[in-house]
Amino acid sequence: MVLVFDLDDTLYAEKSFVYSGFDAVAEFISSEYNIKKHIFSKELKLELQNGRGNVFDTVLKDHNLFSKELVKKIISIYRLHKPIIQVYDDTIECLHRFSDIPKYIVTDGNKIVQENKIKSLDIEQYFLFCFISRRYGIHNEKPSPYCFQKICKLEETTPQNIVYIGDNPTKDFIGIKPLGFKTIRIMKGSHKNIVKTHEYEAHFQINSLSELTPHLLERLFV
Repeated sequence: MVLVFDLDDTLYAEKSFVYSGFDAVAEFISSEYNIKKHIFSKELKLELQNGRGNVFDTVLKDHNLFSKELVKKIISIYRLHKPIIQVYDDTIECLHRFSDIPKYIVTDGNKIVQENKIKSLDIEQYFLFCFISRRYGIHNEKPSPYCFQKICKLEETTPQNIVYIGDNPTKDFIGIKPLGFKTIRIMKGSHKNIVKTHEYEAHFQINSLSELTPHLLERLFV
């Protein structure tokens, strides 16, 4: 058996990265434009909670600071900052529980952003390799099975022996289930309330990694 984990909202809460990035942007704005950091950061978070797109654009316009150049600058700061983030409380316990099983990460997104997340979470030692799918071209991001097939080759095994744990039913499972990969959906993060048809859903659902037990995995192979 091989365990493969998604990163965002599976091993840690992605919103914590977003808020960390907002704080980094607020630090820059504060130093450049004499706006109090905590006020600007709070405004960004409130704007996000309101579900509005173009968060940076909106808040910059509120302060009469908007320009395409400044938006480009703070997006770069947001993406490249060293995030202050932590894994879920039960993540390390879960990884230790399966210490004798090969483990990998498969995650989409900006290469530098995802690398910084993994380093800040200090979890590399628990995995044989962390696949950031965009390293292999954006067309190989999920739902492409490309990285999962690479794991099959590395482990010299078949999809039927690999279990993937992810959170996003829109893309995490639809590309690999038909090939025989086993799938588990963790009901956390911004996708937890999404309901999809059977072909998009995982074989099992869990609420936290504390529910990922040897007994549950056994049920996948019955």
